[in-house]
Amino acid sequence: MKIRNAIHLLASSSTALAAGLTGKDALKPESKVARNVLEGKSEGYCSPSGPIESTHCLYENVESLNHDLFPSLHELVTYPFFKHYKVDLFKECPFWYENGFCMNRNCGVEEANEDDIPEKWRQKALSEIKVSSAEHEGVSGCYFKEQDFCYVEDDADQNGQYVDLTLNPERFTGYAGDSAHNVWRAIYEENCFGLSEASLSEYAKSSSTNSLSSSGGWGTEMVKSSLGGADDGMCEEKKVYYRVISGLHASISIHICSEYLDQTTGEWAPNLECFISRLATHPERLSNVYFNAVLLLRAVARAAPYLKAYDIATAPTLGSGVKAGRESDRLAKSSFDKVLSLAGQGGMDKGFDEGDFFIGEDAPILKEQFKTHFRNVSRIMDCVGCDKCRLWGKLQVSGIGTALKILFELDDKALDPKINPDLLQRSEVVALFNTLHRISESLAAVEEFRKIYAATQEEEIEGSKKKKKNIQKAKDKLNQTISHHPKKEEKTSLSTIIAMTISSLETLRRTCIGCWGFCLDTIQSSGLRGIIDRTQEWFGVLPKDGL
Repeated sequence: MKIRNAIHLLASSSTALAAGLTGKDALKPESKVARNVLEGKSEGYCSPSGPIESTHCLYENVESLNHDLFPSLHELVTYPFFKHYKVDLFKECPFWYENGFCMNRNCGVEEANEDDIPEKWRQKALSEIKVSSAEHEGVSGCYFKEQDFCYVEDDADQNGQYVDLTLNPERFTGYAGDSAHNVWRAIYEENCFGLSEASLSEYAKSSSTNSLSSSGGWGTEMVKSSLGGADDGMCEEKKVYYRVISGLHASISIHICSEYLDQTTGEWAPNLECFISRLATHPERLSNVYFNAVLLLRAVARAAPYLKAYDIATAPTLGSGVKAGRESDRLAKSSFDKVLSLAGQGGMDKGFDEGDFFIGEDAPILKEQFKTHFRNVSRIMDCVGCDKCRLWGKLQVSGIGTALKILFELDDKALDPKINPDLLQRSEVVALFNTLHRISESLAAVEEFRKIYAATQEEEIEGSKKKKKNIQKAKDKLNQTISHHPKKEEKTSLSTIIAMTISSLETLRRTCIGCWGFCLDTIQSSGLRGIIDRTQEWFGVLPKDGL
């Protein structure tokens, strides 16, 4: 029984080790591509590495800079000027009917307290208040200038509401279904540069339900196909368009995976499985996040002289909050200058060369196409059924649109703050830096996911060691049990031999009575009388005095 139990224990341990069954199996990606994204390389960097396509920058440079950039941006966006954003979240969808009602409470947006809005903003808004006219009805109160790449949220819009962005973090909301699917389909299908309907249908079949909190299917797969194979002849401007949209989509997905709601515990935490399925197995998506980082940093670096002179003060002129407000403005200005300085470090100010684009004979037509498509993207954001998703979608599209305007529409003269002090609206500056913060935070989150993945691998290794140890214990127990078994067998064999000997002697006694007398006479004559007497008694053949 002991042997059987030991063998059973050994077999069970071996099966468990071979199966490798743990609660973290789902966190171990089978794809080599995913492991390459998540695991470190000998030079200390994780995939992707090398030059970022359509830029003059390396992935490694972006990651190195982001170690300083992200903490600085994370601080900057907490100051009053950058955390308050005025937006109209109740514009009608111009493309299809959208009820705009999300049943999930996580979709809601918390508006800013009116008392927290700087007084000078309210006064300026009152002096510049605008009422929508008939000519603007087609764009639901939005407007744009010729140089704009998107519809701009206006601080003077009476329909807008101030939102404190720090109270409404971009995270998982549960927004999905037909509404979300329609949004991304419109972005990727209706704003394409001549992609065939057959191609789009093929992408549609391979995509699952998507949302602003998903990075699967639409667009990211299109980018992969469009930028390789038969579409290698696509012009650089169109590639930039797709990379921008895909990078935005992927960045949003990283935020969702990083701030994921565990509906069982009600806690917000990083979801590694979400990141693996949506990003790590699709490195082209992650690549486009890096591309957007380079593009935004170049825009900030190029506009730095103008931005340094921008008024970001929010302190009141009267009342008890003047001193505290001025100290906050001082800290905000210091943080702002640091971010502007970082944007030009490590060659990032030359990481993207806008001079490489829109230079051919058809450049004016291509640029107008580009702007029209991107303006439509900003309008499609009004079709998002989740208010929080709509808020961050509109802000980030506006931020990228502002960067594109700085790079492709404004010359150095236009960016001179003395000549053109009102070049950018406050909402554009707020959107630009919050979008850069979103992209920077995405890259920081990728590093965190790599650490989480490494920790799960260490746990798996430790678990494997424990299993091997248990197997060795089982083997030792088995060997110990077996080592005791032969002794028992030896003991049993000796008893059998003794029994067999006695049996043989008994047989001899019964069958050799006739010859026994002759043997006795012979022995007796040799002087061994005592032995004969005892032998006689034992066999019971002759009486003691029979001889």
